[in-house]
Amino acid sequence: MTLLAGIDLGTTKTTCIAIDAKSGELVARATTSSDAGRLPSSGDVASRSEWNADALIRCAIDCLRELTEMLGGRVSELAGLGVTGQQHGTVLVDSQRRPLTPFINWQDQRGNEPCSLAGEEGRTWIEVARRRLDEESTRRTGCRLNTGFLATTMFWLSENGQLPNRGTACFLPDLFAATLTESSIVTEPTNAGGSGVFDVASRQFDAESIGRLELSPSLFPKVQEADQQVGLVAASFARELGLPDSLPVFTAIGDHQASFLGSVANRHESILLNVGTGAQVAVFTEGNDYRAPIELRPFPISGNLLSNVGLPGGWSFQVVASLLRGIGCSMFEQNSDEFPYAKMTELAAAAASGSGGLQFVPTFSGTRSNPQQTGSLVGMTPGNLTPENFVRSVLEGMARGFREAYDQIVEVTGQGKTTLAGAGNGLRENAVLAESVAAEFGLTPQLGRHREEAARGAALIAAVGTGICGDLDEAGRTLIEYERQPRSR
Repeated sequence: MTLLAGIDLGTTKTTCIAIDAKSGELVARATTSSDAGRLPSSGDVASRSEWNADALIRCAIDCLRELTEMLGGRVSELAGLGVTGQQHGTVLVDSQRRPLTPFINWQDQRGNEPCSLAGEEGRTWIEVARRRLDEESTRRTGCRLNTGFLATTMFWLSENGQLPNRGTACFLPDLFAATLTESSIVTEPTNAGGSGVFDVASRQFDAESIGRLELSPSLFPKVQEADQQVGLVAASFARELGLPDSLPVFTAIGDHQASFLGSVANRHESILLNVGTGAQVAVFTEGNDYRAPIELRPFPISGNLLSNVGLPGGWSFQVVASLLRGIGCSMFEQNSDEFPYAKMTELAAAAASGSGGLQFVPTFSGTRSNPQQTGSLVGMTPGNLTPENFVRSVLEGMARGFREAYDQIVEVTGQGKTTLAGAGNGLRENAVLAESVAAEFGLTPQLGRHREEAARGAALIAAVGTGICGDLDEAGRTLIEYERQPRSR
């Protein structure tokens, strides 16, 4: 029997799985915490999000070791390892892969700090960086430059005299793959697209955008496609981890695209709705057309995703839960450290569809295109303002927002999809949200039989890279299977 492995590196946790290469059945799953890698911040750097890159890589290696221990004698059946992880953020390393900077991830806010350059008073660093990139640059890169992107961080480091003289900027999964194989740093279009200076059509870094930010092209790594090997697991790691010394490791891909791959059996006919803390709607396209707020993100090997990201997800439900818990504590002295998620879902299920006319817009922290947008509740009457309607209106507002995000994508493609694939705990664990989504889309969300979608997507890359599957279409048909219906608990 042949097995495929996929690993998903994060700053909260790292997960590694092994699946059967013929059926897609989960054989083993290991998870390790990554929290120990976070570096402290205080005072004037409270907005920073910096991590010890070596510690994060060690967490990933430990996770891989745990997987091999679970596999026992079956470890020899591993045919390939796919890698994914955070596609925004950066760490600069030297020629020996030693970090020259912390890993600065997507949550870092230095781009929103006031710019200190002469003549740029009153602007933030991200505003200055965006002014240097014209509309044509944005069209080529498929997205607007944002705080936390690799290019934004490098621009800030350069203008503040903190950019190392020599080094290569890379993404965390790139560093892991290079470390495990003792190879040079390479990146792949799905990760590179998260830099903000990557030409989606040519699938190479955009030299003009890099020049406009006064950065050196030598700082950026070589680009290669996902089905190409970074190398074989180095002998030292093969001995340490008990891995086959001929195990190929494939170029790391972005976690957004990996989740799509690990959730969608037919990319040509499917919408992916991923609901976690935040939410995203995405569809596959062979074209390069897009318009804001949609982003055009490279897909592994060929094609692109049209992605509407930064949508209100589970965090919105948490905000309302915090309000209700606060009411209970302040008015009824019912003190509790727990959020009343189960009770809220029970209340929502007791309300009729439509929430009695209440309409909730859960954009509490704005949107990526309009950060100043706020949430709202409209349509209140004495008859419909009940706890049941209130909670259900939040979930229905989320579902309505997902449909609006999808409609914006259809305006670009001119063509709808026939299958709605769902991912993330928000859909898996809240039947009322799944019901509301089905009503908005006219399609029942199809949830994969297995969780850890990003790690599974990485394993699909290994399936293609090793030749076990001829292409990603075959890999999807073979290794992705949906549940009969959404589950709730």
